Amino acid sequence: MIGLRYVYAVCRPFDLPLQSQLVGIGGAPPALLHHHGLVAVVSTVPEADFSEEALKAHLEDLDWLSATARAHQGVIDALTTVTTPLPLRLATVFRDDSGIRTMIEAREDDFRGVLDRLAGRVEWGVKVFLEPEPAESAAPAPAAAKPASGRDYLRRRRESSHAHEEKWQRAEAFAQSLHERLCRHAEDCRLHAPQNSALSAAPGQNVLNGAYLVPRGRSEEFVELVDRTKDEAPGIRVELTGPWAAYSFTGEER
Repeated sequence: MIGLRYVYAVCRPFDLPLQSQLVGIGGAPPALLHHHGLVAVVSTVPEADFSEEALKAHLEDLDWLSATARAHQGVIDALTTVTTPLPLRLATVFRDDSGIRTMIEAREDDFRGVLDRLAGRVEWGVKVFLEPEPAESAAPAPAAAKPASGRDYLRRRRESSHAHEEKWQRAEAFAQSLHERLCRHAEDCRLHAPQNSALSAAPGQNVLNGAYLVPRGRSEEFVELVDRTKDEAPGIRVELTGPWAAYSFTGEER
């Protein structure tokens, strides 16, 4: 089987061992390629799956993409426990180790600068959702509750729309306030596009999708701050994820 070299991340040399049972894409264990004082974390993947043409086809295969992303993330998560990795974008592949060394030499100044900035820091994600309205009862409404006329029906629709708009405005104001507070407790922050509710399994409408760069030593304080906000606004849900490698602050495509 012809193989390509897959690169998960670049980091500085580290002493702690990776998990002994750690595997990456396709079940291959990751290895460390040292070059110019940096380390590329790599494994061998089949060219049949990772050539340019094969990847174009796999972009239509959500199951394959999901499994590949999980394996990629698993290696990054393991690295985060022993060092500060600079994760590379999904499906970064080279023909051989020589190509990886050339890439490191071309980008080593950038790599070192980003690794210095991210050292000892992790990313936390915070999302704010406007909770969905309670499901309407399946039982038929009493006759008295039915609109008396078309005009009455339109009035009710306007009132319902107005009430939803007010809730949305309150959620946006809460999200903006929360983001500003969290940014003051983080070294850097990013706002990502809200999640598409049609594609996300999370209930409700995503109002805030933020990422926050926090020193490891202040992570507990940051988590406590988020936890204190979770009951501030009825009908609004706050979700915290992390700690992650600092994907949002590397300059790499996710």
